[in-house]
Amino acid sequence: MSVILEFSIAAEDFGLGEVLMGPPTMHLELERVVPTGGMVMPFVWVTGDDQDLFEQSVRNSPRVKELLLLDSIENSRLYRIEWNEEPTHLIESIAAADATVLEARGNDEWFFRLRFSTHDKLSMFHDDVTGQNIPLTVERTFTLTDEDGHGYRFDLTHEQREALVLALTRGYFATPSEVSLDDLAAELEISRQALSHRIRLGNEKVLRSTLLSSTADSE
Repeated sequence: MSVILEFSIAAEDFGLGEVLMGPPTMHLELERVVPTGGMVMPFVWVTGDDQDLFEQSVRNSPRVKELLLLDSIENSRLYRIEWNEEPTHLIESIAAADATVLEARGNDEWFFRLRFSTHDKLSMFHDDVTGQNIPLTVERTFTLTDEDGHGYRFDLTHEQREALVLALTRGYFATPSEVSLDDLAAELEISRQALSHRIRLGNEKVLRSTLLSSTADSE
């Protein structure tokens, strides 16, 4: 049975966080990590009004070989980072344990939610980070059964589920729409762009979980 681990860590305590730490107005979200060619490349969504300053800061890091812009939606951008050297053992440990990144967000402090296929994989990750003295603050561990009905079976973050539920209950998806994106954003006290980003990613996760849940469905 798969198991979920939630933990927090200061950006200064792992290399990726140090490299990405930007202006306080920026919001960072790690979308996924991909092991390739002996390295681990992270894909990161960056939301805020200081994108140029963020790009300059990351590209000036001696650890970064290339910061590649992959997508841009309003004031959110998706980047892929390639390293001159591995910047963090934490991300390596996540990849080595075959963990799925369900949620990873922050700036000066990061919150992670990871899914491990077995308890043995979780133990492997724990032993790895403990042996390297990586200072995690464990919030909780639980199984999907423990959280049945709370949205995690679709790998939704809390913020994505909150945005989708609000949009659905307020009639945003009705034809014609019964509420504007601006009104929903005001209710959640976030920007219109941030809400649009959460709804788009949340919809993609739900559709992938339902439409591509089996080989037969995807053919």
